[in-house]
Amino acid sequence: MIIVIIRSVLLYFIIVLSLRLMGKKQLAQLQPSELVTTILISNIATLSLEDLSVPMIYGVIPILMIVSMDVFMSFIMLKSTGIRKMVTGTPQIIISDGKIDQQVMKRLRYTIDELMEAMRECMIFDLSEVQYAIVETTGKINFYQKSCYRNVEKGDLDIRQTNCNPPTLLVKDGEINIPAVEKWEGGEQRIYNILAEKKTKINEVFIMTDSDDKGINIILKDKKK
Repeated sequence: MIIVIIRSVLLYFIIVLSLRLMGKKQLAQLQPSELVTTILISNIATLSLEDLSVPMIYGVIPILMIVSMDVFMSFIMLKSTGIRKMVTGTPQIIISDGKIDQQVMKRLRYTIDELMEAMRECMIFDLSEVQYAIVETTGKINFYQKSCYRNVEKGDLDIRQTNCNPPTLLVKDGEINIPAVEKWEGGEQRIYNILAEKKTKINEVFIMTDSDDKGINIILKDKKK
């Protein structure tokens, strides 16, 4: 039992030191290569704890080697842009000048639900408020709001706007959003009527929303070249 306690304490400090050398404080900050390194370290560390017949040095040396490789790769990536792009990728612009780049969304396999969830985490409930959005290499989306929506005090907002509910997502990627439409005043038939007036088919719609202050907003799918 004493051996297990001593090994656990030593491995704890070794792993903490190793992660400290990687320079990351949160899991969300890890690049893909660093996340793999963290997983490998945790798996290797358990070997000398599960089997006491295995010398502890057999667990320590691989951990130090993996961390050394990660630090070395970080140094190489600082010097070489090509290797950095190959290992960590590059940030991708998903919204530019208020327009969604649907091809980037498909390439990154981002769904509309994930995009809307990321917006809500930033307290943004309307796509029309977004001027610019970028997907970082960690997968996090950062949003830049249009100037008229930035740094606005609550007391400066128009009363009509403050009483508005978040826009209702009616159609996403050519399909009716049933849960939202069931709570929306109008029903599916009204959606088809609106699209018919605009001479648009539902399978051509990428996003369709309805807000109290701005009404219906339709974003069409990009036409395949």
